[in-house]
Amino acid sequence: MRKACTIASRAIFHTLLVCIASLTFFFTSDLVLPQSAAAYPFWAQQTYPETPREATGRLACANCHLAQKNTEIEVPQSVLPDTVFKAVVKIPYDTSVEQVGADGSKVGLNVGAVLMLPEGFKIAPEDRIPEEMKEEVGDLYFETYTEDQENVILVGPLPGEEYQEIVFPVLSPNPATDKNIQFGKYSVHVGGNRGRGQVYPTGEKSNNNVFTASATGTITQIGETEDEDGIIHYPVTIQTESGEIVTDDVLAGPELIVSEGQAVNAGDALTNNPNVGGFGQKDTEIVLQNANRVAFLIAFVCLVMLAQTLLVLKKKQVEKVQAAEMNF
Repeated sequence: MRKACTIASRAIFHTLLVCIASLTFFFTSDLVLPQSAAAYPFWAQQTYPETPREATGRLACANCHLAQKNTEIEVPQSVLPDTVFKAVVKIPYDTSVEQVGADGSKVGLNVGAVLMLPEGFKIAPEDRIPEEMKEEVGDLYFETYTEDQENVILVGPLPGEEYQEIVFPVLSPNPATDKNIQFGKYSVHVGGNRGRGQVYPTGEKSNNNVFTASATGTITQIGETEDEDGIIHYPVTIQTESGEIVTDDVLAGPELIVSEGQAVNAGDALTNNPNVGGFGQKDTEIVLQNANRVAFLIAFVCLVMLAQTLLVLKKKQVEKVQAAEMNF
């Protein structure tokens, strides 16, 4: 008995150490490697802690992913209470293109999505998902936006070559057990992005962006430096007409399209636009249908059809009687 208690105590201690190490890494990784944490859903959670949807209807991802791309969603027109159904989010893009990574190298595009379901809807528990649907979902990990918002779901970043279609297994609520849920029509919002963003939540530009001149003048020098993380920088020095020296720091990734001795105006592009990704959002609707209403509707339709049939038969009978009277 004492030996079993000792083993259990060691297991608990080991678990605590693992949790502490994981939390330490989680909260310090953004400070140590700020550019590698370009996991778009994570940024939305940190910058907009209550909801990813603004009062204007725009999702928070659009603040960092400036290019507009298409995103689609497929959900059933109506669902019954306490049933599992699929919400399929499609994030199409040309898989032959590559984006610039944080270090300036060419890498494949990642994708991510945020799905805002109606209140009461949530990701279905593992034991409720049919085997066929499990195969479509794969090994995806779904995260709720906050602990108390099970209806707002995040996923990603994921390799775009494998996940241009993301299947969410959704469980509908049951008004019979939750009095806060009502039958009716509800809105569904989805946002999907592919590739890295152009702006960090802090307001800084990423290297997946067009760098522009901050002053009007002549480019006197284009240097090349390397920071402590090994990332290449290209400081572009501009001398204005008044003799003032202005330096614009260009990160590795986009290609410089200017040269020394070239005159530029404030706002002119110093590099090409390396962005091949973007963000898109879609709004749709879903009906939480009452099974009794469907049954009553079917019964009403059958009753109407029966009445119409009886009227036709009665009319035929009257016509036969009238014809017999005329012949008599």
